[in-house]
Amino acid sequence: MILGNAAVMTASAPVPDLPAAASPGQRDQLAGIALMTGSAASNQLGAATAALAFPVLGPLGVVAVRQWVAAVVLLSLQRPRFTAFTARQWRPVLALALIFATMNLSLYLAIDRIGLGLAVTLEFLGPLSVALLASRRLFDLGCALMAGAAAVVLARPQPSADYAGIGLALLAACCWAGYILVNRVVGARIPGAQGPAAAAGLSAVAYIPAGVWVLASHPVTLAATGRAAVAGVMCSAVPMVADLRALRRVPARFFGAFMSVNPAFAALTGLVVLGQSLAVADWLAIAAIVAANGLAVSQGAAHHRPAAGAPAAGAPAAEVLVSEASAAESLSAETLAAETPGAAGQLAGRGR
Repeated sequence: MILGNAAVMTASAPVPDLPAAASPGQRDQLAGIALMTGSAASNQLGAATAALAFPVLGPLGVVAVRQWVAAVVLLSLQRPRFTAFTARQWRPVLALALIFATMNLSLYLAIDRIGLGLAVTLEFLGPLSVALLASRRLFDLGCALMAGAAAVVLARPQPSADYAGIGLALLAACCWAGYILVNRVVGARIPGAQGPAAAAGLSAVAYIPAGVWVLASHPVTLAATGRAAVAGVMCSAVPMVADLRALRRVPARFFGAFMSVNPAFAALTGLVVLGQSLAVADWLAIAAIVAANGLAVSQGAAHHRPAAGAPAAGAPAAEVLVSEASAAESLSAETLAAETPGAAGQLAGRGR
């Protein structure tokens, strides 16, 4: 009788639910987040690694080596047909090459003067401005005002303010904005990723005289040269591949919002790797710029439905970036065996 009651009690006792295995969609999302985190970390660690080579090679020497490595990466993935380019195609390619060269040198000079966190944050104002200035929504105007106020805080007068460094970072921001606009023309006139690859190659060639002079006139060490080369890989090849893979696993809007953390990543990397501390007001300003872009992306999702390969007018900054590197889709097809619709505008810029 006791055994019978025990059997009944056992049979009727609730069995605790076992944790459900993650669905393929959840696993893809987690993998995408991991890839995006690795991409941002690689990009900023690469910039910090480059900064470690400044005392030996200087920003100019580091940029030269970085441009050479980035060009090798892009040209190994896409072989431009230089002889087939028309004058109409060459003009935007030459403009893009000039932008690549100026953007990287101005950014690295800014990092050398004002630190990684502030330089990257001010540079991020470029793509954010392109998108917000094209918008007609009051909400985006509020985001623009928030970002503008934060920029004023970062550039506020103080005894240690380096206005040359701030100006160089803002020049890099203008170049990034110009990259977005010119890359639209390049993508429309030249198929695939031939345009960005050709521009990266030309930019690398332009740095040969300066790079050779730096390497010949400075006491070059293997460690410094290796750091500059590693920076080229970490800031171009690794993020480009990671971002392309991530875009196959997460929505483009989510990717764009996640890109907003790059200034914060840069500030943290500068603090941990380079020992570059920031004032509380600077941290708050960086957070405001991150929030401005993140809010613009999240609120803009319901209002913008861009066609494939083209951002809607007034799309938030990260959405513009997400649609700007449609040229990078051919890299995805050739190197990852899968196309990524609406590839991020930052992808082609990885090879800058």
